[in-house]
Amino acid sequence: MEELAQPKKSVRVRANAIKPFRCKNVIAVIENPIDVKNIGTVIRNVNAFGIEKVYVVDPRRALSDDWQDLRNDRAHSKVSASAVKWTFVKRFDSTDECFDHLEDANFKSIVTSPHVKGKASVFLDEGDYTAHPKLAVWFGSETTGISERAIERSEMCVSIPMFGMIESLNIGTSSGIVLYEVSKQRRAYQSTYAQRKRRGERPTPLPIVLVASE
Repeated sequence: MEELAQPKKSVRVRANAIKPFRCKNVIAVIENPIDVKNIGTVIRNVNAFGIEKVYVVDPRRALSDDWQDLRNDRAHSKVSASAVKWTFVKRFDSTDECFDHLEDANFKSIVTSPHVKGKASVFLDEGDYTAHPKLAVWFGSETTGISERAIERSEMCVSIPMFGMIESLNIGTSSGIVLYEVSKQRRAYQSTYAQRKRRGERPTPLPIVLVASE
């Protein structure tokens, strides 16, 4: 019995060790994904970088509404390297439904696109991702990119600088690059906030204005 309990104990130890590094109030949103493999890859990136949740806008209803079903789905578990078991995933029927849910919870959204979409737009490394207490980062479909409706309802458009003949990346790669930068900034801010709090100083609150980013 002791040997069987060991893996569970190691999981708890790992969960406790990474808890201070989790990015609070950050959600990655995948809009209308086509390939289940890409969903799994994004979930894996989200988990690896300590992002809180994944929302999926899935008008085709390819995913289950039940998170437990997703956790037990072998296809998602395999592609995500089991990350789906440790990451909360919620699906929505439409872009507007997802935005309504996020805005009701006071989340601000940014969208990612390799091209300027008519909104405030900055390169990834120029953005400040600590400006809103609650932040949702949207990634578009593999075939059509981010929708005009998502752009319309977002705060800004963020792009990854590219210097080759190819001007786009697949969603697995782009989500990894973007979420790395977002999570790095959020963790640095959270660490500074916690240090000031421990010293009895009044922590500087998150700014209320978000700098546009790719």
